[in-house]
Amino acid sequence: MSLVKLLKPSICGPPRDIESGPLAAVAPSLSTAKLGVSKVKKAGAATGSRLLRPIKAMEDPTVSLRNDYPAISGRNLHQMSTMDDSANIVWHKCSVEKLDRQQLLKQKGCVIWITGLSGSGKSTVACALSQGLHMRGKLTYILDGDNVRHGLNRDLSFKAEDRAENIRRIAEVAKLFADASIICIASLISPYRKDRDACRALFPQGDFIEVYMDVPLHVCENRDPKGLYKLARAGKIKSFTGVDDPYEPPLKCEMVLQQKGGDCVSPGEMAETVISYLEEKGYLQA
Repeated sequence: MSLVKLLKPSICGPPRDIESGPLAAVAPSLSTAKLGVSKVKKAGAATGSRLLRPIKAMEDPTVSLRNDYPAISGRNLHQMSTMDDSANIVWHKCSVEKLDRQQLLKQKGCVIWITGLSGSGKSTVACALSQGLHMRGKLTYILDGDNVRHGLNRDLSFKAEDRAENIRRIAEVAKLFADASIICIASLISPYRKDRDACRALFPQGDFIEVYMDVPLHVCENRDPKGLYKLARAGKIKSFTGVDDPYEPPLKCEMVLQQKGGDCVSPGEMAETVISYLEEKGYLQA
């Protein structure tokens, strides 16, 4: 674990975390001329137009997938998993794999998981980190806890079970980004240690980089640009992390950004600390 001690709250601008409470190519198609459709039509006319008849693959109940698609049978059956009684799924491999994408982008995919209290500056550091990497020609994408709740996770509440599902979904999306060799920056409170550990387990060794924003509660509460802590103290927001719901600090994170008061250090400087870690671990080159 690398420990970065910063003398003062290093987020000069107001954070925008509200996750704690309810306020919170397809390639061009070939032309018919290139396919020689006119010639096919002529040939079809001489044979009863059989060549032009649409084929309905599964219309005949006697058609067997095993006969038409032997790759699904035999030794590949062990790759199937059963989600329920009616859905069997198989992982479909492609000739373009992770290594190919790494070489194309000149970087290695990973997830930088920024966790901490509301108001600790997670989103601000995430944006500074994305900007710093972008200036170096590296492709990133931010999965912000609040932003994801506008779409993918809009059906989830802030109850403990829904929070766990919120984090699980974000981790699965982050895993896809990392597999695409994109540096994914996940910025969300993720208060429970077991949920973050479950996210880590999804990734290859080293590809899950946990960054803990170690900022005292009173500092976060004093910032409180949206007044959420005030509402929580008044009982108008329930299950608010740090007030009536716990936050469990990481025990084995890769990086701690610690803010204890003093001079204001810019988010850019904090981002550079994370970028230095990525350089040291080889993620900024293929």
